[in-house]
Amino acid sequence: MSRRLRAAESSDAEVIQAIETAADALLIDALGAWDWPPVDAGAGRLSSPGFVLIAEDSASNSPIGFVHVLDIDGLAHLEQLSVTPAAARNGHGRALVTAALDEARERGYTRLTLRTYAEIPWNAPFYASCGFLESIPETAFLRELVETESALGLDRYGRRVQMTVEL
Repeated sequence: MSRRLRAAESSDAEVIQAIETAADALLIDALGAWDWPPVDAGAGRLSSPGFVLIAEDSASNSPIGFVHVLDIDGLAHLEQLSVTPAAARNGHGRALVTAALDEARERGYTRLTLRTYAEIPWNAPFYASCGFLESIPETAFLRELVETESALGLDRYGRRVQMTVEL
């Protein structure tokens, strides 16, 4: 399946939410996290500071994945990467991460952070294969993420880690 990457547009809000909901279903099943928090609205992702990139199936022009990178206090943070289960394991997630790294570099960022599960194969091990290394939350925003995840109870499903890649 070939793909095309592009910047998200306001008309993509519903499909972004649908892609994330479908992708989250895999994580919910893997973790047994039946009380997992609902996904963020696509419109919220599109209106937050930073950028969203979409992967589309080249043949059908159907969106199959997205990556959302926040800009918080001059820091680039990969907030969400989702690929539809039907399109998974075809390199789309890696292509989206690579595109996000390139876009962040072009925007002048020197590093990109994220938070994820350490032991889920398509989480920390995948990001490590993209060049991310475990790191310590060094800013107020990153420390707030740890607190938010704890308040949501995400750590009860496994060890959460921050990862960083230098650009």
